Amino acid sequence: MYYTYVMRSSKDNKLYIGYTKNLKLRFEQHSKGLVDSTKYRKPFVVIYYEACQYQKDALRREKFLKTYRGTQFLHKRLKSHFTGAST
Repeated sequence: MYYTYVMRSSKDNKLYIGYTKNLKLRFEQHSKGLVDSTKYRKPFVVIYYEACQYQKDALRREKFLKTYRGTQFLHKRLKSHFTGAST
């Protein structure tokens, strides 16, 4: 399985979107500052992930979530997370 994931930085509240084959390991790498693009934005919280059977599908989903429409999808899907309201 491959995973497309969304993390939120506790430092600046910005989102990071990526994909990986090993979600647990990748989150540990982000948390330990081993990823150049996120090392100054830690700590992180995984707020969303999707599983895909094929790498190409996970990559395609990552690219979509980074678009304007993808961001709208995430905000709608995770509305209670972003507003602090419970459902």
